[in-house]
Amino acid sequence: MFSKACEYGIKASIYVAQQSLQNKCTNLKAIANEINSPEAFTAKILQKLVKNQVLDSIKGAKGGFLIEEAKIDQIMLEEIVYAIDGDSIYSGCGLGLKECDARKPCPVHHKIVLVRKELKKMLTETSLYELANGIEIGVTYLNR
Repeated sequence: MFSKACEYGIKASIYVAQQSLQNKCTNLKAIANEINSPEAFTAKILQKLVKNQVLDSIKGAKGGFLIEEAKIDQIMLEEIVYAIDGDSIYSGCGLGLKECDARKPCPVHHKIVLVRKELKKMLTETSLYELANGIEIGVTYLNR
């Protein structure tokens, strides 16, 4: 459903949020290790998240990535997905056809429309705090 980069971006954001809730700044190596992603690929993803103001970056020996605690519950999952993949998850044919719309639908068009509507609802209503907190209290897991 999400691109590999987007999956890593979501996991990285959750991990950084979790660390930030503990007043910790975390570095590239720790993030890449936690989300099981190559460092160079992770660095590119983190750059996009910083550029789109999902994460903050601090330079220097004690630097790394963090999110202001007050901001964590205001960041919705949709912002992370948009920072990495744009809005492509909401468009295009479910079967990859060049032309597909309500007037000339592919065989799964109407079902995909419903799935995308529910996906958009979930992405706009789910906060980064909710995801990080689920890990913190042990009801969800990021790294197995």
